[in-house]
Amino acid sequence: MASRFLSISKQHVESFSPFVSIAFKPIVYGIVLALLFTCLVVAKLSKHKRPTARRQHSLDLEKPTSRKIDTSKAPESSSGVWTPVIFKRPSAPPLLDWDVHTTEPLPYRPFKHGPYHITMGLRTMQWDEWIELDNHFLKFHADKTRRIEEKGDKCCRTAPEAMDGAIELLEELCDYLPQRYPTLYTKTPSGIHNLATNETFNITQRPLPEDPMATAGRLVQDDLAIMFERPDGQYYLLAGTILLAGFWRLADKFGMPLSEIHTSADVPGFKTKLEKGMMNFFRRVQPQSPVLRNNYFLQVDDELAWSSSIGPEDGNHSQTVGWGTAEKNRAIENHYFRSERQSLRRLPRSGGVVFTIRTYFEPITKIAKEPGVPGRLASAVRSWGNDVAKYKGRERYQDVLLEYLDGEHRSQVEEGLVGEDGEEGKYPF
Repeated sequence: MASRFLSISKQHVESFSPFVSIAFKPIVYGIVLALLFTCLVVAKLSKHKRPTARRQHSLDLEKPTSRKIDTSKAPESSSGVWTPVIFKRPSAPPLLDWDVHTTEPLPYRPFKHGPYHITMGLRTMQWDEWIELDNHFLKFHADKTRRIEEKGDKCCRTAPEAMDGAIELLEELCDYLPQRYPTLYTKTPSGIHNLATNETFNITQRPLPEDPMATAGRLVQDDLAIMFERPDGQYYLLAGTILLAGFWRLADKFGMPLSEIHTSADVPGFKTKLEKGMMNFFRRVQPQSPVLRNNYFLQVDDELAWSSSIGPEDGNHSQTVGWGTAEKNRAIENHYFRSERQSLRRLPRSGGVVFTIRTYFEPITKIAKEPGVPGRLASAVRSWGNDVAKYKGRERYQDVLLEYLDGEHRSQVEEGLVGEDGEEGKYPF
């Protein structure tokens, strides 16, 4: 169109008189060039607008969006079928100043001023912090060794279908522990060596010297449990070393699905507030996405492995085990604070979901000296609903415990350590 317009204009210009050609020819040519430039600009703009409109119309169908991908979502598969995943845990930086005699336990205080809320309470775990060891290791190790010998498969057991997962967990521990705690463990061609106890564990020979869960339990202060999915879509407790749990026994729960483990223990709010979220978590959690949670209990005896105040560990089924058997309002010196730090991760080869359950166990009279703790703990205990209070046995110790905590809180207020309303710690400490 522009070239056609240019040829017509030139013909008209050349038909003017010489005077016009001399005086006005430059002006006419200028007008023609200006019109030509305008046409070119309009054509250029039109050319750009049309494709832009088409891209906007087809964006959702043809282009990837910027939505964040949920890396915790499990790939589609049949229930009970796990496809091994290629995943290597990041190497753990060494704690070179860790000492089996001097490294203090971390002061977990996972309670808040009321009101109390029932939640799973999950948070992201840093791989460096998978297993925590401290200067209670030798005592825990001695207690575990004794209980493995005394209790056998009542405390340590692996179902045949879970054997590969139990061995996978043992291999993971033998890889992680020398990296993180080189002053306690060294790696050997066949397994691991404990420098403090002078024990060497061979994890390559077959058959293994003992149940792999028993060996894994000897290496750490945690109790360990592995849940596996079966074709019905439920996760079952099929491997465990439960040696220091205090209030529950592996023999009672082994082989149970996750839901029954909780309902049989009358866990408060499980059906209404926890079950759906917990089942979704187990189906979705992936090897690269470990998590942590904490909880706490009160205990009215000083026994770490089994709280005898709730009944005999080895009693027959006719003997009641529960808070109803505990002596009411024992002296405050018999009150202990029991806290658990649990990690959950999926094993990439077997697909088992591993619980590590590390127990921290201290006298109430000790932790109540920490600024802000007695007021905060008293508020938390008072805020429990009736179902939580029954589950945690509050009726058996509340009078003595709360009187003591209130007194310690008043002393801290008078000394100017805390305000009247107390202080909130940085959860879970």
